[in-house]
Parts: sequence; C-alpha cells; structure tokens
Amino acid sequence: MAAAPDLNPQQQAAVDHVGGPLLVLAGAGSGKTGVITRKIAQLIRGGHPAERIAAVTFTNKAAHEMRSRVTSLLDKQATRGLLISTFHSLGLRLLHSEHAAAGLKPRFSIFDAEDCDKLLGDLLGNDQALRNTARWTISRWKTAGVTPDEAVRTAESDGETRMARAYSEYDRHLRAYNAVDFDDLLALPVRLLEADPALRDRWQNRFSYLLVDEYQDTNDAQYRLLKLLAGPRGAFTVVGDDDQSIYAWRGASPENIASLSQDYPQLEIIKLEQNYRSCGHILEAANRLIEGNERLYAKNLWSALGPGERLRVLPCDDDPAEADRVVSEIISHRLRGGGRYGDYAILYRGNFQARPFERMLRERGIAYRVSGGQSFFDRREVKDLVAYLRILVNPEDDAAFLRIVNLPRREIGPSTLEQLARYAGERGLGLYAAARGAALSGAVGSRGGRRLEQFANWLQQMAQLGQSEPPDGLLRQIIQDVDYRNWLRESATNPRQAEKRMENVEDFLQWVSRIADSEADKGKTADLGTVVTRLGIMDLLEQRDDGREADQVHLLTLHAAKGLEFNHVFLAGVEEGLIPHQTSLDEGNLEEERRLMYVGITRARRSLTMTYCRQRKRARQMLDCEPSRFLAELPDHLVEWEGRARTAHSPPPRSTQERLADLKALLPDE
Repeated sequence: MAAAPDLNPQQQAAVDHVGGPLLVLAGAGSGKTGVITRKIAQLIRGGHPAERIAAVTFTNKAAHEMRSRVTSLLDKQATRGLLISTFHSLGLRLLHSEHAAAGLKPRFSIFDAEDCDKLLGDLLGNDQALRNTARWTISRWKTAGVTPDEAVRTAESDGETRMARAYSEYDRHLRAYNAVDFDDLLALPVRLLEADPALRDRWQNRFSYLLVDEYQDTNDAQYRLLKLLAGPRGAFTVVGDDDQSIYAWRGASPENIASLSQDYPQLEIIKLEQNYRSCGHILEAANRLIEGNERLYAKNLWSALGPGERLRVLPCDDDPAEADRVVSEIISHRLRGGGRYGDYAILYRGNFQARPFERMLRERGIAYRVSGGQSFFDRREVKDLVAYLRILVNPEDDAAFLRIVNLPRREIGPSTLEQLARYAGERGLGLYAAARGAALSGAVGSRGGRRLEQFANWLQQMAQLGQSEPPDGLLRQIIQDVDYRNWLRESATNPRQAEKRMENVEDFLQWVSRIADSEADKGKTADLGTVVTRLGIMDLLEQRDDGREADQVHLLTLHAAKGLEFNHVFLAGVEEGLIPHQTSLDEGNLEEERRLMYVGITRARRSLTMTYCRQRKRARQMLDCEPSRFLAELPDHLVEWEGRARTAHSPPPRSTQERLADLKALLPDE
C-alpha cells in the first residue's frame, strides 16, 4: 500500500496492518485520530463493507470528530452503514436488537443518575451517604459482571449482604419498570454474548473489523465486550497510551493493555512517539517525569518543532495571589504576543481551585469558560422537558411520570399519587396507564382523580399530536400548554436565573431540531423514540459542548483537559497534597497521580507555566504548602524557577514595575 504523504513510517505501518490484532501505543500528540480515520478509509477502499466496520470511543464529541474525518476522506455513499459510536451506544444498539433475550420490552427506558438515586431512595430510605455507597457498589458489581444472585451468595459481611440485597431489589425494580441504567448498557450485552453462543456468533459475524480509541480508559466490561465481538480471530486495532491512564477511580483498568498480549499472543505492537503538538523542552520534561513509573511499554516522545521555551515555576504567597499572578501573566503575554485569550488554559487538580481564577478574570473583564461543570442535559429545566418526551415515548416510564405529574403544579398531592401507585401495582400497570382507570374506578379521591384524568387525557392528546408534528414542534406545544416559561419565572430565585433557564430551554429546542435535521440528512424520519434515545445517551455521556469557538480563557481540571491542547498552559496548585493528591497517596496511587501530571504537561504546545502556593486556604484555614515532588523530578536545565539562583540559560526575573511598564508601553496613546 502506497504511503500517505502526511503519515510518518510508524503511522503508516499502523494503518496498513490488518493481518491480526494490533495495539498502537500512541503518545500524547502523536496523531492517533488521523491514524484511526485513515485506517477506516483504507479498510473500506480495500473491500471491507462499511457496515461491517465498527469504531468505538468514549464520548459523542470524539465519535463525531472521527466520523467527520472519515467522511472527508471518502464520499458519503462509501461510508453508508459505518458504525462510529461510544461503547454505551454500541451496547444500546445490541440491547435494542436483542431486547427479548435481555428480558426487556422494545421501548425500554434508560434511567439516568437522578432516576437511579430516586429508586435507591425508595429502597434504602433518605440516607444519602448509604444511597451513594449502594450506587457505587452496584456499579462496580455490574462492571465486573457480578449478578445480584452472585453478590448475595459471595457477601462476606453484614454490610456486603445489605448492599447485595439492595442490588437484587434495585435490579428487580428496573426490570419491573422495563428500564436499564447506564451500567446495564455494557453489563447486559456482555452477559448476553457470554451466555448465548448463537447470539455471540451472530454479532461476531456482524463486524469484520473493530477499532477502539482511548483503549487505556476501558474497564473490565468494555474489554470483555471487545473480546466477545472480536472473537478468536482478533480482527481489531486498539489505540491507547498507558502513560495517560487517569481514570482508575471510575473503573478504568490500565492492566487491559497488558491483558491483550496474554489473550492474543499474535498481538502486533506499534509505537507512535513523534509528537506534533509540543516543543522539545515540554516533551523532555514529560519524558523524564513519567520515567518515575513502572511501565510495560516505555515510550520517548520527540518533536521536530524545536526546543521552545523553558518551563517556568512561579511561587505565590496564597491562592488569591496565585490567581492574580496567573491572570496578570496572561494579560501581559497576550499583549506582547498579540494572541487570543482562547490560546490560554488554566489547569488545576480540583474544581474548588477555579473560584479565585474566576473572580480575578471577572474583575479584569476577561471572558472565560469553565469546563467540567454541570452538564447541559443535567439542568433541571432540560430534564423536565426530556421527561415529558420520555413519557410520550414510553408510557410505562414511571420515573418520567412522577417528575412531571406536578410540574408545573397541578395540585395532585402525595396521597393521590400513593393511591395511584397502589392501584397500578395491583393491576401490573404503569402509572400513566393507571391514571385514567384509577380516576374512573374511584380508586383515588374525586378531586385528585379528576386532575389525574385531565393530565392523562392531555398526555394522550400530546401523544396523538406527536404522530404528525415534528419533535421540536411538539415540544413547543407542550411548553405552551403547561405555561412552562411562566413557571420558570415564578420558581427562579432571581430574574437572571429565570433568564438563564429560558435560554437553556431555547438551546434544548434547537438541539432537538438539530437531531431531527441529522436524521433527515440520513434519509430517515426522526420520531420521538429516536430523539429520546439520542438525548438520553448525550445526557449520560457528555457535558455540553455548544461548538462555539469564543475568545475565552479556558479553566478546567486536569481530568477534563485530557485530549485537549492549548498554546499556553498554566498548571496551578502544583503542591504536595493536590498533585499528587493526598487521598491518592493514602491509597497508594502515586503512579496514577504522576500520569495525571504528565497529562497536564503534554497539553501545552508552546509554553508551560506551573505555580504553587506557600499557603492555601482550605476549610477556612490557611495551611502551609510545599511544592509538589513532581517539580523536583523535572531536570534543572529545562525549568526556570522564579526566585532561585540563575543559570547561564535563565534571564533575570522581572519586577512587577517592569511588567507594568511593558503593559503601559503597549497601550495606545490617548
């Protein structure tokens, strides 16, 4: 196969290899996405039907970028049927196809975190800590493939027995509601494929080639799903970087990289070590840092972009001083270089560190964006509207019914709902289906019964309207009928909050409209079921990304920064107890903390500045701080420490007066 002109030899080898299982160890900034998309295009050109190729990643955004790149390499007809999705979307696809084998009806619901917490509250009571523990424990069991019966049978303490029984009841209620949770989107497909050879053969024949991105982030269930779909032939390429494995706390298993060579002895390994992102000094620092970890496959990143600037370390008195210094540095650097605020990122270990930076940026009138905050689809007003759509798609979705039955207020009280639930339970009905019958039979009080009947009749009218009206048009009618905008104004704590909520409603309507347009582009009609499924997956997987490239300073945690890059990075709070985090040190997870620091360093293209405080306010106390041990692991010739003796390579530190003089000199004359 002729080499593509813009691929280096290692990248080309990864694209060409199709003879067996392949692990591509792709260092930070080494062009892995280009390798995956080129390989998909080459597979299709080489005769693999597009509909028998599956490429899997972790976020909708990554899947969308991958699809855009593939379609830029091939015409639209050639990619028809190509599956590019997240792991959970792939699992959902399998469950929709095999719902009967999973014990589900066709229109099953997907419970989000709030729905799951409410169900656990019904089972365990109001102890939120207990509910959180149960949710975490059940999630781990599902990821590990442990069934409720197995959890009960193997429990070794009273506490484990209680959790296992809660798991059993939780799972039983999910099935009664014809629902699954987020973990089920992986656990149930794995269970089906393991238990049914005919079903497994059918799905192995469905795909002739598999590709997996960000493989180091896979958990046990995702790796088992890969093996079950690939089968013994191992026709797959997985791309990952064990040096960037930073999600053990949510179940990721970097050991899956080592498991590949054990499960597939014929595994081929190709390393991508040329970095196209960062200057040489940044990469040399990252290489030296990660050498402190035990690694199965060592890599040494290098760049043809030149050495670049030395890394800087700035000591600060406290966190307000740190924020002041970083923002001042950004203003000064931008004025000298003529760049955009969007070229700068402030990274930190924990969300609490963002507050002083936000305050300082606001004071200076600088636009900024905080990533890693509340998901757009997790906002109350969006969840309300999604619940209205969910109940129209799945009349047995009791969680959606309970969310909207009094929203806005319809004066349907708790006693009425309790009577309704009893009536529904006795007849094996969902709450929506039971609402009209309970009212007509007198199973609920007359006033409450009339209101329930009116609500159920109105929902029926909306369902009928949904047969002819596009999803966004139906949603606008619902908003108008229930006077939702007025309710937002009345329930908001201030006018600004009401305004923001109404803006979110408009954004949501536009999002629904875009889903319909997307389906139309594929020659399909977007019914409500399609919209609700797409929205459910977005809600569970993705934080809002509205796609607008505003000129804003980026504020984000180190975890949220993974996969991103910025011209100039300020890594704040590089202190013992923060990075490495004290909890991780207590749990013996120093190596993952070092990988997290490595991720932070390799986000920078042109310059990297690290800061630490001598004192930091925590829990209303000023605590003494010391620089992170990771700073001491960086070679002296790569780092300029402000306030330390100069080397032959380091310029003298500049005073505040000198920096202010620079700023004044750049300002226009009045």
